[in-house]
Amino acid sequence: MRADRLVATLLLMQARGRVTAAELAAELEISVATARRDLEALSAAGVPVYPQPGRGGGWQLVGGARTDLSGLSAREAQALFLLAGPAAAGSPEVKSALRKLMGALPGTFRADAEAAADAVVVDQAGWGEHPKDRPPMVSLLRDAVIARQQVLLTYAGRERSERLVDPWGLVDKDDVWYLVAGTAKGRRTFRVDRIVAATPTGDAADRPSDLELAQVWREVVEEVEQRRSLLSAHVVLDRRYFGVLRGRFGRHCELVAELPGNRVRARVAAPAPIMIAQELAGWGALVDVEDPESVRAELARLGAELVARYAR
Repeated sequence: MRADRLVATLLLMQARGRVTAAELAAELEISVATARRDLEALSAAGVPVYPQPGRGGGWQLVGGARTDLSGLSAREAQALFLLAGPAAAGSPEVKSALRKLMGALPGTFRADAEAAADAVVVDQAGWGEHPKDRPPMVSLLRDAVIARQQVLLTYAGRERSERLVDPWGLVDKDDVWYLVAGTAKGRRTFRVDRIVAATPTGDAADRPSDLELAQVWREVVEEVEQRRSLLSAHVVLDRRYFGVLRGRFGRHCELVAELPGNRVRARVAAPAPIMIAQELAGWGALVDVEDPESVRAELARLGAELVARYAR
């Protein structure tokens, strides 16, 4: 830990030019006495660090000695800090890594990188809710992915079973975590909250050398969406309401044609007629369902039930 702290101290001095023991203590979350001992240790080890006494003094590197990080453009450095900045608030490791990276950046990039790190705040809690904790199983599986070790899963799907998998990567989709893995039957996707137990075996995992997790996940999403949209219906409505309709059906809604009178024909989809009818029933006469007849029949049935109950 002290070695990491000394590196962080050195990089912080490179970034700021001059620091006091109190500033260093606040930044690294240590005592002022520990910060002063670390500065003295760097000086004793031959690092060109020296104190400047008096008002406005502190500790400084002789000659502005510094390291430099090559290979990053200004835009690349900004992108890194923009992505990692929100995570730093809840992760000491990310905060430490950003501090070290900041110290290694060329001085001309540093101001923009610092601005990018504070440009975005991520608040995953809804109004009136507490922040959602990352499932403990995620950390175990993440370590297995990084170490490329096979994992024996106890999985509670339709029935509980054991699966030996090659973990490829983890995906956080709207606070629901998924493990994408290779199995004896090919690629599979597992909901992490249904994994009862996970035991790394110590054996090397088989991971395709050309695997791109983002592309694999796009394929998974496409397959799931296709299964969820086995039935489609054509509807006609005013053009001004199409955005609302698309908001209800998401990617399962597409514009088919522009019609006279500022109206449009759209295609919506869902696994079953009743699911389309339930979404459209509240629209009343604003939407005209052209086909299929199964959806029209479900709408008629829902309407009859409502009339029977509320017409009085």
